[in-house]
Amino acid sequence: MAKEKILVIDDEEEITKLISAYLTRENFTTVVAHNGNQALDLLKKEKPDLIILDIMLPDTEGPSLSIEIRKVSNAPIIFLSCKTKEIDKIVALSAGGDDYMTKPFMPGELVARIKAHLRRQYSLSNTVIETGNSVYEFDGFFIDFEAHELSINGRQIALTTKEFEILRLLVENPRKVFSTERIFETIWKTSCMDNDTKTVMVYISNIRKKIEANPNNPRYILNVRGVGYKFNQSLFK
Repeated sequence: MAKEKILVIDDEEEITKLISAYLTRENFTTVVAHNGNQALDLLKKEKPDLIILDIMLPDTEGPSLSIEIRKVSNAPIIFLSCKTKEIDKIVALSAGGDDYMTKPFMPGELVARIKAHLRRQYSLSNTVIETGNSVYEFDGFFIDFEAHELSINGRQIALTTKEFEILRLLVENPRKVFSTERIFETIWKTSCMDNDTKTVMVYISNIRKKIEANPNNPRYILNVRGVGYKFNQSLFK
């Protein structure tokens, strides 16, 4: 039976009670925070397996809090928001979010998404690579997939879970070019809709900002015009 711990961050008591009731029914443990400061305290004490985060809080905005959370946790973050514009979703995902649901939402769908993210998180953390390399190192670039570590020229790089999965996909297949649709379907394990390609582009942009000396002239993740993205194969020579 599931015993994963879910941190619910929302200032609306009715919503936190509703979510907690559904999660308890599914045998999850739930902890609740009503503002950003309380959330960060609970994050350190409780070490949740997944976080549900309202995009607007009394003392901060959800994306800003997500950035702080990502400094200490790779737990999946599902944003809840009254905002329906595409730019709001992009901002939330670029701040480290893994999913985005608009209010009002169906509690059953939220529970289904929680379970899906936890399955992927568990699969990633417990996958044993039996063939191929788990460590790649060349010209200052070092990545260890099993240890979930990345450094460039000795500088440690912190990636979110999704960022790490995308980079892994590209590094392990340097001779392949992946379309944004293929990346989304491989990493998110669901069908790609029109706006989902922009989500992938946001993630690629974030990865480049973290690993490239000049994101506008990338060395590692290359564009293949009209096709998609690939890792720079020449670095493996």
